[in-house]
Amino acid sequence: MTRTVAIIGGGYGGAAAAKALDAEADVVLIEPRDAFVNAAGSLRALARPDWAPNLFFSYDTLLTRGTVLRDRAVAADPGGVTLASGARVDADYLVLASGSSYAYPAKPASESTAEALDDLRRTHKEVHAAERVLILGAGPVGLELAGEIADVWPGKPVTIVDPVEPLVPQYIPELRADLHRQLDERGIALRLGTTLTAPPATEPGRAATFTVTTADGEDLTADIWFRAYGVHVNSDYLADGRLTGLTAQGEVPVTGALNVRGHATVYAIGDITDVAEQKRAGHAMRHAEVVAANIAAQLRGEPPTTTYEPGAQMILLPLGPHGGVGQLSAPDGPAAVPAHTVAEHKGNDLFTGRFARLFGVG
Repeated sequence: MTRTVAIIGGGYGGAAAAKALDAEADVVLIEPRDAFVNAAGSLRALARPDWAPNLFFSYDTLLTRGTVLRDRAVAADPGGVTLASGARVDADYLVLASGSSYAYPAKPASESTAEALDDLRRTHKEVHAAERVLILGAGPVGLELAGEIADVWPGKPVTIVDPVEPLVPQYIPELRADLHRQLDERGIALRLGTTLTAPPATEPGRAATFTVTTADGEDLTADIWFRAYGVHVNSDYLADGRLTGLTAQGEVPVTGALNVRGHATVYAIGDITDVAEQKRAGHAMRHAEVVAANIAAQLRGEPPTTTYEPGAQMILLPLGPHGGVGQLSAPDGPAAVPAHTVAEHKGNDLFTGRFARLFGVG
């Protein structure tokens, strides 16, 4: 008898798990967006709207046997999923892969590809019209956004404010030194170890001149601003506790095999898990490999034995197509890598080719 695997969320981990299990079971992928979004490319899509269509991949080409339901989960239990439409998907195995939300433009606000493209084109025009840009948040998203803006509009002043100092403290000093050098070369100014006394009075992503004041007493005038902080785990549909309790951060507790604790046939992958590692697309896809292997074993009547080891502290942080910094694992520990390596492995196409292959269009 063919078993049903319901997967909540068609992002990096969910799409990869669905693809891996398509030949093994009746896969039902539940996703409210009309296309997969490679969010790694969102910031370049803003700066280069002619490139923006590369961000989206139709779910029509992902699965051969399975089904993609454009709907949203509102509740889940060990036997299946209740959807916003009122329908229910009964399942023998359940995979929670609903990911996280982040401020636009790092992740599109609209679930419609056409509307998301319109948003990116509109915001591109707003940035073009602005003389000065303010970014709140000096994490990877804020830095990458600044790099993409500086690459398309060289000479346009960009300032980043963040309460944390030093810059990206979780990475090695060599990476930070190279990052500071490249930011200086691009004219990107940093205000670290401080906050704003009040947020800008204007709407983010809209061109309108404003002045804000830092806690140090410095006045900053800009014409557009973006928020580049604040991740929200998409676990609201689990808030009733019927399936699992959540951590204080809204994450799902999982075992080494990525089972939701207490459930042999329910798994979680990606940003929704409480795995002690940074939330990265690559980690979510590695989670998907583990979960697919374990479900495939169970479908064969075998015990699930594949476990997940949290990833090392690595990063590839582009600053436009040709710049950027990175940290990779080496035999003697973490090592900084030069900009050309970042460009080769990520910056050139922001993984577009990888997802074209996953979706069978490359």
